[in-house]
Amino acid sequence: MVSNNEISDFGKVVVGHLEYSTEKGPQNESDRADALVTTSEATLESFADLDEKKILRKMDLRLIPMLTILYLLSFLDRGNIGNAKIEGLQEDLRMSSDEYNWCLTVFFFTYAAFEVPSNLLLKKLRPSRWLPLIMVAWGIVMTLMGIVRSYHGLLVARLFLGVTEAGLYPGCAYYLTMWYCRHEIQLRQALFFSAASIAGAFSGLLAFAIAKMDGVGNLEGWRWIFILEGIATILVAFLAFFVLYDFPETASFLTEKEREFVVFRLKYQGQLQGIESPYVAQAEEFEWKYVLAAFKDWQIWVSLIVYWGVVCPLYGISLFLPTIIRNLGYSASTAQLMTVPIYVTAAILAGVFAFLSDRVGKRSPFIITFYLLMIVGFAMCVSSTNPRVIYGGVFVVACAIYPAFPGVVTWLSNNLAGSYKRSAGMAIQIGIGNLGGAMASNFYRQGDSPQYILGHGLEMGFISVGVIAAVILVAGYTSINKKRDRIMLQGGDSQFTAGELSAQGDKAVTFRYMI
Repeated sequence: MVSNNEISDFGKVVVGHLEYSTEKGPQNESDRADALVTTSEATLESFADLDEKKILRKMDLRLIPMLTILYLLSFLDRGNIGNAKIEGLQEDLRMSSDEYNWCLTVFFFTYAAFEVPSNLLLKKLRPSRWLPLIMVAWGIVMTLMGIVRSYHGLLVARLFLGVTEAGLYPGCAYYLTMWYCRHEIQLRQALFFSAASIAGAFSGLLAFAIAKMDGVGNLEGWRWIFILEGIATILVAFLAFFVLYDFPETASFLTEKEREFVVFRLKYQGQLQGIESPYVAQAEEFEWKYVLAAFKDWQIWVSLIVYWGVVCPLYGISLFLPTIIRNLGYSASTAQLMTVPIYVTAAILAGVFAFLSDRVGKRSPFIITFYLLMIVGFAMCVSSTNPRVIYGGVFVVACAIYPAFPGVVTWLSNNLAGSYKRSAGMAIQIGIGNLGGAMASNFYRQGDSPQYILGHGLEMGFISVGVIAAVILVAGYTSINKKRDRIMLQGGDSQFTAGELSAQGDKAVTFRYMI
């Protein structure tokens, strides 16, 4: 049930502000007519008979599994080229190691370019239509990648894969912020992002099994990896058309009152962890100024550097882990299988530490700790030629990457107010941030095996810069929060109407950044 303490907290928010109820925004014009409208008389006491935990469970069961499957397929399809490589792709297409690296790199150019427009289209076209549509597109590209006959054909296919996959991860990450409050979002982000680590495990297992089809239909085994995984993506996309929901306002699995409560709690999130200042409703109607504000916000660009600190190791590991393990002296099939325990462990740790982060209401301590662990893991790889030590090092790295990544994305989303600014800001971070993948795809050169000292050293450099950027964010957020506390004590919020505070978003004196 909704507790009395929560009622008290929300009471501070609601008084004097509810008359400024804003338009919902997630639906297009035809849907808005049927969408639920929160009335000006609503207060948290109106929902005292509802069980909040039960509602959250309903949301979790209907949202997270499908998003997890979507992202699993996305990460599987972009990373399976690493599995195909050790099954003979490079030799069959007569590519040099530099040409292979270019095929990895070009994906990120188009991937980065199309993320912001995709996130804006998500709200206009609705998730239940947009996400399956782009899935069908990249599934077709992936399937056709299985019949390329030259380096140039593979290069073009990877370019188009970047275009079609661009909207999936930032779209899903943003989509979750339209359902869950910021103190509970990282666990959900981690659950669906853990699909990436599960994809890593599946990729090894599937590649091991599919490679046995070598010769079927006069096609090499690595071609079947692309073809079968592309077909699987298309089939799941058609299912997604029917099982994905849009936004809380029109969720059929919730009762009318539950929908009203979910919308209400998102609009009037009380400051948690004992903070007494109010947190006003966020503007929902689209204006280009919110998108422009995202491009001009300092925290987004500093967060981008933090993001590079985790995304470079993420792609370095996902694209080259099978190769790194194989170059330690193991066979291709053994290398595929040895990736599985790494990814399974990482997925479990991602969920555990996301839960803890939500419980304590902190992001930076976990992120910085995992970054330091990544440095330790890469240092193990650089400092030893013992295969067991190197394998242990990449194990440590992966088990730090997967809990850190959703924390970085969630941290920024927590500190952006206003749905369109948050949409654009998250797409900037993830889109431009994924250019780190373009860099990481060139860190591991074939001539540097088996230790890959250059690649591991560059990863440590990016992680170290990410730690510095995270410390800058903590210092900036702490300073701004203290300044706003002083202004609030002097009654500085009284000079603004609730509508003005709502339009100011995270720049409002009533907003507190999460540390």
